[in-house]
Amino acid sequence: IYTLRTLFPYTTLFRSAEEEAFSLISQRLRDFKPHLTLHEVGTVVSVSTGIARVQGLPHLGFEELLTFPGGLSGIAFNLDEEGVDVVLLGDSAHLRAGQKVRRTGRVMDVAVGDALLGRVIDPLGRALDGGAQPATRSRLPIERPAAPIMDRAPVTEPLQSGLKVIDALIPIGRGQRELILGDRQTGKTAIAIDTIFNQRDKNVLCVYCAIGQRASAVAKAVANLRERGALAYTVVVVAEGNEAPGLSYIAPYAATSIAEHFMEAGRDVLIVYDDLTHHARAYRELSLLLRRPPGREAFPGDIFYIHSRMLERATHLNQERGGGSMTALPIIETEAQNISAYIPTNLISITDGQIVLSPSLFELGVLPAIDVGQSVSRVGGKAQRPAYRAVAGALKLAYAQFEELETFARFGARLDEDTRQSIVHGQRIRACLGQSELSPVTVPAQIAILLALNAALFDPVPLERMTAAQQAVEAAADGLPAVLGKRLADAEALTDADREQVTEAARQALAAFVPAPKEV
Repeated sequence: IYTLRTLFPYTTLFRSAEEEAFSLISQRLRDFKPHLTLHEVGTVVSVSTGIARVQGLPHLGFEELLTFPGGLSGIAFNLDEEGVDVVLLGDSAHLRAGQKVRRTGRVMDVAVGDALLGRVIDPLGRALDGGAQPATRSRLPIERPAAPIMDRAPVTEPLQSGLKVIDALIPIGRGQRELILGDRQTGKTAIAIDTIFNQRDKNVLCVYCAIGQRASAVAKAVANLRERGALAYTVVVVAEGNEAPGLSYIAPYAATSIAEHFMEAGRDVLIVYDDLTHHARAYRELSLLLRRPPGREAFPGDIFYIHSRMLERATHLNQERGGGSMTALPIIETEAQNISAYIPTNLISITDGQIVLSPSLFELGVLPAIDVGQSVSRVGGKAQRPAYRAVAGALKLAYAQFEELETFARFGARLDEDTRQSIVHGQRIRACLGQSELSPVTVPAQIAILLALNAALFDPVPLERMTAAQQAVEAAADGLPAVLGKRLADAEALTDADREQVTEAARQALAAFVPAPKEV
């Protein structure tokens, strides 16, 4: 406009355009109001493995999130007059003393929502599967108070694991906390992954939290979930073993908040913590670096509280809160079957039962290697289906008697006929409770096998043919009338006619496996 006015100073058109432009700019200047944002900035004093010492933040709050150069985050833990100790959430190799640190004014939170289903993320919500960042709309703090008692409902609905020994003898209810503990390489993760597989088409969402695991083990678990279509309803939260201890510490809390979002929306959720032994060790490492007083086994005094406040968030909400549930399966690693160690006893006292895995059974090839005698479910029996209660009532007692008689028989004593028959029956129970990995069994098939066990139909079958005999009974259960199959799959009790029909179908299926009597 200025150039054209110079060339054509008497043109009215350009004079009016210039006046309008100056008027608009003047109006914008009069309406402009500057917005000032205050930032409290401190200074890094020292840096150690996973920990930084910061000064110059007098108004900082406990567990407040801080940002460091390079996009690194941290959580304020120790607050004192001289400075603040911060737990770093990532690689701190680039961090140097003298650099600036800024307050965020909020606590650590994580993205939640349906966009996370089928994704593999870290505790900070960043994608680890090579895909785009999940497009979520909501965030929740990783530390949240548990639901009040009056907002909770009793555990009345079962969560089927697909494993016969668990569903029949150690049942799990929706909203329960069932601990899985055992030595290294005894199949703890396999039980949890099988349970996730069995939730397909059962309207149960799953969250798998890997804490301090090897990257290869996590990759194998994710590949199995993706291959069998289970990743579509699962969120995988990963803190690898080579990550900073701060990430391993916040991983289960972030996973719990993700599961809580689904629970509060009225949905049923299964969350697996694999495993809390690494979580406790990461917290012990942080506490020692923070110079907190060590206690038993060098763990800090609040080691019980960090697990209890997390697992108490797993519950079954009443209908006024939406009726959702969160079932927790924490995993603990023991040493030399010592379940009375510090961390295992803590978790046993917090949870509603435990599934104990035995290395001796694992070495014998009994899979899953669950020690039925030491395992217990303190809630699931009330949530167990009536059909299971009818057929599995005497099974645990018979199996316990068999284990005692088997130990006695090893001394070579002469056994009467009843004792020999009890041992034969117990061997068939053990064979029937065995199950291959990644092969969940449907409810009708489980009930058919348990009914056949109670009727001693498996006793004449040779042990080497038990696997094929079970498969025949499962096929017979799939061929039952649709109405009966639906009653078995639902939570209805068995009538005498139903029991007889299922038993007869199992008897016909096992007829081909019973050897013909020898001629005298």
